[in-house]
Amino acid sequence: STPPIMPLRDGCRRQLQRARGLCLAAALCVLALALVSDASPTPVSLLGINYGRVGNNLPPPQAALPLLQGLGIARVRLYDPEPGVLRAFAKTGIELYVGVPDQCLAAVAEPAGATSWLKDSILRYLPDTKIVALTVGNEVLTGNDTALTRNLLPAMESLHGALAAANLDKQIAVTTAHNLGVLGTSYPPSAGAFRKDLLQYLCPILDFHAKTGSPFLVNAYPYFAYSDDPKGIHLDYALLEPSNPGVPDANTGLHYPNLLVAQVDAAYHAISAANSAAARVVEIRISETGWPSAGDANEKAATPESAARYNSNVMRLVAEWKGTPLKPNVPLRVYVFALFNENMKPGPASERNYGLFKPDSTPVYPLTYKPAHGDFTPGGNSTGGDNDYYDISAASREPTGFVCGKGMTLWVIASFLAAFAHSRVHMP
Repeated sequence: STPPIMPLRDGCRRQLQRARGLCLAAALCVLALALVSDASPTPVSLLGINYGRVGNNLPPPQAALPLLQGLGIARVRLYDPEPGVLRAFAKTGIELYVGVPDQCLAAVAEPAGATSWLKDSILRYLPDTKIVALTVGNEVLTGNDTALTRNLLPAMESLHGALAAANLDKQIAVTTAHNLGVLGTSYPPSAGAFRKDLLQYLCPILDFHAKTGSPFLVNAYPYFAYSDDPKGIHLDYALLEPSNPGVPDANTGLHYPNLLVAQVDAAYHAISAANSAAARVVEIRISETGWPSAGDANEKAATPESAARYNSNVMRLVAEWKGTPLKPNVPLRVYVFALFNENMKPGPASERNYGLFKPDSTPVYPLTYKPAHGDFTPGGNSTGGDNDYYDISAASREPTGFVCGKGMTLWVIASFLAAFAHSRVHMP
């Protein structure tokens, strides 16, 4: 028999019920996305910072979080896997490069030692703490410890193998940071070449990077180059001032607007000269760069004014999402050195004055920069001044939270729920 025709009123009711269900499902989806975003923000900015702790007057690691939020920085490099620091970064979404200290290299060079170190120092903090890379040692090849030099690559390989065994090799990269002293020649950039005595170590390290996809890290400091040759290098060129006319490389015809990108391209040329296969796939990232705000009497370039100009310009450069003249399509990724002044670092006075902040969390100097559109600015702490510049002093104020656009998300949810309620009240 022919089924009875559904009354029009019943059909409308069912359609409204279906629409109401879709509204509720959509609202729940948006709410879920909002909650996920709140717990694990995606760092948009390519800017990071080094968080060193060689001091006896530094605040607890929890004090670093509002400073990072105020700066809009969600990438941090640590020099060791200190448990209290790793716990402090749990569930913040901040991406961490975690250092494997030099004294651990001999142990982790053995597969069993690497597995044990990984279990004790890294795995217990996952996934709450977002660890994305291990940096094995620091500036090992330019030190005078031959045992460390011999253990560097085996340690990197063993740690990568231990990560692979734990199915984490695609999540956590393994690399090491090099002093630019690994270069025997750096000027002009096209003549960049590694020291011949280090090629036996660097060539297989480059093979490792090419095979695993990990970045080649360099600690690049125009400050040192300028300090060594203040008559031959213009200060504005070293400070990355946009108004500086720059320097051409006659061999390539490329124009270098500042010393930092010239240093990076010198390293790229050195990689190409040493290992052409690796040069096609290996990316250079700047693991340290900065400018001291004070120094000894003979460190005349170490002033708060120059430090403010340099670090402001680094932040501006990274915010532009541009590459170097040689690699214009590979945006610069940079870790500024450093978050705090560290009063127990050895060496000249400048070594203890690289921080953006004093131990009491106040700015060392008035650093300003204008974030590019789309930068990760979690606190939204714009000063609203004449040029709408971001003020580093805002970083010492209480942040409003990590997630930009949360208000819009909640408005959408509220709209969905209002529509849902409306459909219930007015449904026939």
